[in-house]
Amino acid sequence: MSRQTNKMILFLTIFLRAIVTIDGFATIVPTTSFRQKHRLHSVVGRNRNLCCFSTTPASATTTTSSSGEEKQLILHSPCKINLFLRILRKRPDNFHDLASLFQTVKFGDTLELSLLDSSASPTVDEFTCNMEGVPTDDSNLVIRALNLMREKTGKTDCFFNANLIKCVPAQAGLGGGSGNAATAMHGANELMGCPATQEQLVEWSGELGSDITFFLSRGTAYCTGRGEIMTPVDPLPAGTKLYIVKPDIGLSTPQVFGALDYDALSTKDPEELLNRFLEHGVDAGGHDAYINDLEQPAFDCLPELKALKEELEKIDGFEHVMMSGSGTSIFCIGEPTDKDGFMKEFDEREGINVFPTEFINREEGVWFEA
Repeated sequence: MSRQTNKMILFLTIFLRAIVTIDGFATIVPTTSFRQKHRLHSVVGRNRNLCCFSTTPASATTTTSSSGEEKQLILHSPCKINLFLRILRKRPDNFHDLASLFQTVKFGDTLELSLLDSSASPTVDEFTCNMEGVPTDDSNLVIRALNLMREKTGKTDCFFNANLIKCVPAQAGLGGGSGNAATAMHGANELMGCPATQEQLVEWSGELGSDITFFLSRGTAYCTGRGEIMTPVDPLPAGTKLYIVKPDIGLSTPQVFGALDYDALSTKDPEELLNRFLEHGVDAGGHDAYINDLEQPAFDCLPELKALKEELEKIDGFEHVMMSGSGTSIFCIGEPTDKDGFMKEFDEREGINVFPTEFINREEGVWFEA
């Protein structure tokens, strides 16, 4: 098929507001290859960097009716990496106390959110997602977040139409679902007329999951407890380049923690690690500040993941290479000296997807923008 035909198909795809996933990710079946289910070579070949398409930028955009009434929010839902992740102890409730420096990155999803017409007396939210297989019932974190907002604010007559445009894969250690929930909380609060303060959103978010609280920060935060205790810190420089390398195969968080060797945990003081990042930025004064206690169990479960990290560490231009969260994504701080050669070697390799991205932060009162 000709390049001109490809461009025409791409234009029509965007124009019709079709949401697609390039060389794909179905977030429910992370241990199988998505390439067989979601190939779209006729659109952009193997260019997975154009992960999703929408006619509207994935930022905090509001569309309005002719009368000026707000109708829809279009919100960017970023994902995150862990610049260090220390596992401190197992708790009596079988959760683990951790200490980690979280950072938002531009790669993410998009949430389109609007209020349903109250005159029709809706009793449930309407939720759709471009990813086949993603649950659209009350088990989805977006719906759980909307339910929580109604419960906490007392605005029990507010129901929403939500469309989630997924790009972030599951079982990646990138917090895609947690970011979606935090974005839904922020958007619902805006459409309800801001009945909740930022502090209340942060407090309530811990009821939904461990990482959700972080996404209500400005983009850089030190998180402890299960991850729900957030200490904001000075943002690391926005625009810092990195590459996220994600194998098709995934690992569940319980699977990784189940293989954790407590005797192999780092003994580094997380407060010391934090101070190194705050003093030196992403350089952190050396490679030894980049610690993830979950690499050992993840690599034990998937030895090929360790081999992939070792390959990436040899790439000229990458300053630091580490697995994010419980995996299986590996992030590489910096940019390869030979970008074309790197993308050809890794992005075109069967079973691996590469996402060039960068750090993002936000100002108070403004949501994240892509």
